[in-house]
Amino acid sequence: MSDNENGVSGFGWFLAGLGVGALVGVLYAPKAGRETREDIVASAQEAKERAAVLAQEAKERAAAYAEQGKQQVGEYVDKGKQYYDRGRTQWTEYVEKGKGLVQEQQDKVSAAIDAGKEAYTTTTTDHV
Repeated sequence: MSDNENGVSGFGWFLAGLGVGALVGVLYAPKAGRETREDIVASAQEAKERAAVLAQEAKERAAAYAEQGKQQVGEYVDKGKQYYDRGRTQWTEYVEKGKGLVQEQQDKVSAAIDAGKEAYTTTTTDHV
């Protein structure tokens, strides 16, 4: 039962403190209601102006970041084109080397066939 009494009396003290605080606030308020409202409106206007300034700064920063991003993308595209061109050039070189090797092998095979024909002709004419 003593717990319940402490809870009720604690709440009562809270309400008493709240009332005293409100009374002291009214008695020691430095300005009249109209002045307080004017100050609130002025503070709100200052906050609005500050928010507009911050929004403009954020917009400018975002534009700068977008421009920086565009430049970086352009650089990456240029590098990609360089890599593509380099790869295409290397591929062309490899194809040409391959064609050269194939031609070389064809020449060797043709030479071997001609040598075989020559050997056959020489062998068959010598025995006849």
